[in-house]
Amino acid sequence: MGKRSSNDLPPVEASMARHIIHFTGPINSSTCGNLITTCSRALQQGAELLQLNIATMGGECSYGFTLYNFLRALPVEVHTHNLGTVESMGNILFLAGERRTACSFSKFLFHPFHWTLHGSVDHSRMSEYAMSLDYDLRLYAQIVAERTKGAAEVLDVPRYLMAYPRILAPREALENGMIHEIDEMPIASDATQWSVHA
Repeated sequence: MGKRSSNDLPPVEASMARHIIHFTGPINSSTCGNLITTCSRALQQGAELLQLNIATMGGECSYGFTLYNFLRALPVEVHTHNLGTVESMGNILFLAGERRTACSFSKFLFHPFHWTLHGSVDHSRMSEYAMSLDYDLRLYAQIVAERTKGAAEVLDVPRYLMAYPRILAPREALENGMIHEIDEMPIASDATQWSVHA
């Protein structure tokens, strides 16, 4: 698979009502709610295909998994596109796409999880945090493995999330199954566009 223009889309797909949603911000309570609302509005306006253009440094695990499940449950096909950088929980959001692309000048980053603690923490709460981190790591790795199954190179996600961060350039992302093609995805002047940002 190599570069191609979005003008080369199969005829059926090209004729579908495509709505483009630009997601440019962290993954948190606010952007999670906004993206769900935006997708719902696009569907109400007749969208038959959602293209989610993503630029994010990641965010909170709970909202990342929520958005993954939400996008996978939509009644229309979702395509995801890396606009420049997809990091951390952004990878889970990105993997919800049935067709996944990335710009030539883009990257994917996998790095260790962390919690931000406020105030004092007792032993019980610390155990809860540790359990949550372990569970989120397993869930993250499971999603990546499932969505990149059959790739030429298998991603060692647990290793990246615990100690050894990894950056994937677009060519590596192709080999690892993160994306299907490197594509600039030019936007038509009459495209229906939405925006979700911090």
